[in-house]
Amino acid sequence: MRFLPVVIVTLASGCALTTPPTAVHQPMSTRPALPVVTAQDNGAIYQAGSARLVLSEDRRARHVGDTLMVTIEERTNASKRSSSSASRAGSTAIGLPVITKIPGANLEGIEVSGTSDASFEGQGNSAANNTFTGNVSVTVIEVLPNGNLLVSGEKQVSINQGTEFVRFSGIVNPINISALNTVSSTRVADARIEYKGRGYVDEAQTMGFLQRLFLSISPF
Repeated sequence: MRFLPVVIVTLASGCALTTPPTAVHQPMSTRPALPVVTAQDNGAIYQAGSARLVLSEDRRARHVGDTLMVTIEERTNASKRSSSSASRAGSTAIGLPVITKIPGANLEGIEVSGTSDASFEGQGNSAANNTFTGNVSVTVIEVLPNGNLLVSGEKQVSINQGTEFVRFSGIVNPINISALNTVSSTRVADARIEYKGRGYVDEAQTMGFLQRLFLSISPF
């Protein structure tokens, strides 16, 4: 039993150092393919190994391993309002005729009546307003057959004992990439954007697993 506290501390430290799970496309980075080595035809001035057409070369990402900047410009604003009402009313009356010389004659002439009334009214309102802005560099991890680029990337920022993760992935149409090799997140298809944290600040804002268990099975 004396090893139990040590095990608990070890598991707790392991959980604290675990990278938060992600739903973005994997992998989040990749290396470009090795170039095919061919014979170089060098001249007296032109050297194929060192020549670079800086003025005319297109610097936009188009191959696996290339990087580009994604400008995150996500703004969502949604609201919903609903109301409903229903009502129902009814009445019933029963009278017993006067019949002599039958069992239960003392109930002759009694009238029975009943009424019912039910109503329902409900209202609901819901609103959401979210804003997420920033920049993150991503890597082309796959070039699709139609030329679109599957990109994915991650940015980690560590401050004191906390770490923030900004992750992004999606499918980019090369037409939407600007001359500065940037693209807006609003023009990325199947975009997956995450902002998560790790550290004691994030742990203080997270409900414990036992409390979540009781919350899920509580009937109230």
